[in-house]
Amino acid sequence: MGKIIFYEDREYQGRHYECSSDCAEMHSHLSRCNSIRVESGCWVAYEKPNFMGYQYMLNKGEYPDYQRWAGFNDCIRSCRMVPPYRGNYHIKLFERSDFGGQGMDVMEDCPDLRERLPSRNVSSVNVMEGYWILHEHPNYRGRQYFLRPGEYRRFHDWGSASPTFGSLRRVTEQN
Repeated sequence: MGKIIFYEDREYQGRHYECSSDCAEMHSHLSRCNSIRVESGCWVAYEKPNFMGYQYMLNKGEYPDYQRWAGFNDCIRSCRMVPPYRGNYHIKLFERSDFGGQGMDVMEDCPDLRERLPSRNVSSVNVMEGYWILHEHPNYRGRQYFLRPGEYRRFHDWGSASPTFGSLRRVTEQN
């Protein structure tokens, strides 16, 4: 089991809320989130309720202020624990919606999608195995999008407003 603690103020001060499972709505527990301590497990924190909005991958460790988890503000409204996974990783990226256009099979991290794709557009995805994070910019920077096994026919399906991405990585215990 995992455990994550959200704090209203920086440096683990103020009211706090502990989670050991998915939480679709945290606003009733905290009005804002300025620091996080991940005691165990791997988590995705979301800016909006019901696992929507900006997403932040959080691994075991301490995050004394929201910039440490690449946050854009102090708003965390839901969180999801990433189940432990030790299998193979396989994802198919497509440049057009509904798995159209040129496709690419990926089984390893890709720090710069420009080196592997003719365009940086990823409009649909089929996650065959494992958990993945799409990053807005190369070298795992910018907004993050958590992908579980399944089909994503349009980039809106994983919460993005744009099909342009810069990097892709597997979610492992080492992240």
